[in-house]
Amino acid sequence: MSQRRRVAVAAALLWSLQAVVAHAAWPEKPVRIVVTFAAGGASDIVARAIADPLARALGQPVVVDNKPGAGGTIGGAEVARAPADGYTLMLSNSTPLSIGPWAVPRQPYDPVKQFTHVAMLGVAPVLFMANPKSGPATLKELPKAAAAPGYTFGSGGPGSIGHIVGEMTKSAMKLQMTHVPYRGGAPMTTDLIAGTIPLGIDVITAFVPMVKAGQIRGLAVTTRERSPLLPDVPTVVELGLPQLVAENYFGVSGPAGLPKDVVDKLSHALADIVADPATVKRFTELGVTPMKLGPDAFGAFVAKQVADWAPAIKAADLKP
Repeated sequence: MSQRRRVAVAAALLWSLQAVVAHAAWPEKPVRIVVTFAAGGASDIVARAIADPLARALGQPVVVDNKPGAGGTIGGAEVARAPADGYTLMLSNSTPLSIGPWAVPRQPYDPVKQFTHVAMLGVAPVLFMANPKSGPATLKELPKAAAAPGYTFGSGGPGSIGHIVGEMTKSAMKLQMTHVPYRGGAPMTTDLIAGTIPLGIDVITAFVPMVKAGQIRGLAVTTRERSPLLPDVPTVVELGLPQLVAENYFGVSGPAGLPKDVVDKLSHALADIVADPATVKRFTELGVTPMKLGPDAFGAFVAKQVADWAPAIKAADLKP
């Protein structure tokens, strides 16, 4: 072997060794979790619940970064475009992955192929809720209330699970309601409590304290069994609307092509966090049922969700 050849081989080996060492040291700086809704909503609360324990597990700060808008696709697109180095992740859920990409003029990304779905954390039902004064007293009274001209319902954004469940409700109950999209569950709730909108539909997570305090009225949950957090609120099945059963999922995803060692480290850390009694207690308080799925199972779950939601999205004829 010539001297030049030996130098080239040595340089290549050194570069490879440096790359391996760099990967082994991940993470060497703060990790960012993008939340596709405004602060105070369900995804934001779940992201902040896992941020501190994940930071302890990784030995680096974990920063929650809210990027709301466009059915969760603004934040989703930012993560899909990010370098596949493990430093930009997303608190994934039904909106930016299973519904939102089809609620904007042009599909911004492929929710299956353009992400690495690292781990599933849990699921939570959707809550129908009303302003105590201007909203209906029960979901069965909604058709009469919605007969009023200009009747509206709010959700956490266009293409959110609250939006699609609202459209499904319009179809199932033959209602005429106008959707009012917000940039997250928190601003929607502000208007609901103020009476600006009479009806809200969103993931249960942030709203239990407000229902218990009488600020809003719980009408129904989109599950087959009642939520232990709101045992007096009936299910859509009890009300004769089984087609409205729906759950929002929470997980952690990153750009496509995340290195296997990064995925393994993250998925193991997240599995431990979801199993920790402190996290279980916090999730239970939020109405989230912990559910541990690793990368392969979570990726398959997301693909199935995309397929399962397609008929409802098509029937709802979502408009940008």
